Amino acid sequence: LLGQPVALAPDCIGEEVKNLVNGMQNGDVVLLENLRFHKAETKNEPSFCEALAENGEIYVNDAFGTAHRAHASTTGVASYIKDSAVGYLMRRELQFLGEAVSEPVRPFVAILGGDKVSDKIKVIEKLLDKVQTLIIGGGMAFTFLKAKGRSVGDSLVDETMLDTARSFINKARVKGVKLTLPIDVICGKSPEEPIEKGTYLTKDIPDDLMGLDIGPESINMFNSILGNSNTILWNGPMGVFEIKDFELGTREMAIHLVSCISNGSKVIVGGGDTAAALETFGLIKEMSHVSTGGGASLELLSGKQLPALRSLER
Repeated sequence: LLGQPVALAPDCIGEEVKNLVNGMQNGDVVLLENLRFHKAETKNEPSFCEALAENGEIYVNDAFGTAHRAHASTTGVASYIKDSAVGYLMRRELQFLGEAVSEPVRPFVAILGGDKVSDKIKVIEKLLDKVQTLIIGGGMAFTFLKAKGRSVGDSLVDETMLDTARSFINKARVKGVKLTLPIDVICGKSPEEPIEKGTYLTKDIPDDLMGLDIGPESINMFNSILGNSNTILWNGPMGVFEIKDFELGTREMAIHLVSCISNGSKVIVGGGDTAAALETFGLIKEMSHVSTGGGASLELLSGKQLPALRSLER
């Protein structure tokens, strides 16, 4: 940028902005920061969209991380500007999360972690039609383990999702997808009492302990599968990686994925906590692609059309 950015309060979409825009030179930038604090932005109000549009002739959306929100600056403004397009980052996200997942080089393996099964229902449904193997780790693994009749101690379980988990297990079997769960876990009392209490097979977790990370046998099993894969999608950590005692599974998986890339595999990482973990381990730049949008990447992977992209299809 050749000029100096100008920051404005979100309610200054009027004569002050117009005067600034009219006085701009080549290379100058007017920055309207914190638009989401403006109610008209989040409500996608037409008058606000029109006011934004009056200040430009071409609209380029390069904010993939907010592409799943139907807000004024991400969606509505495009209707009031003749020429619009996606930016380079948005295009890269679509190429990797869209094209690479819709037409992957097989074997295609997906790794899903994190806490909540409910957050990833649509993604799991979509992936069961695409992958050869689905690895499930993190807190959500215990809902699947309990759905299979395992005793999971005091581990995190979404009781409302047990029937859904059983349904996914059956669908995977019918479709010939290998649904793989941890066989051992590293346990503690709770994330609030972050002291490791030992490693147990998933069938032997003590009643007063909860699984907070995958164990070494699970790491070896998962890595063996990943080593024979050509396309790998990873969304969600394998444990409470923010705590040193429970970072092993996520860290070792990240390290192994780097070696998979060296052997020719493509590794696509969903944003959010997975990206944060890779940043912590200093490995974020080693991946084939790390998405900038947690919620947006999940919606795109689940087959939803993102509002920001839909607004550009004119």
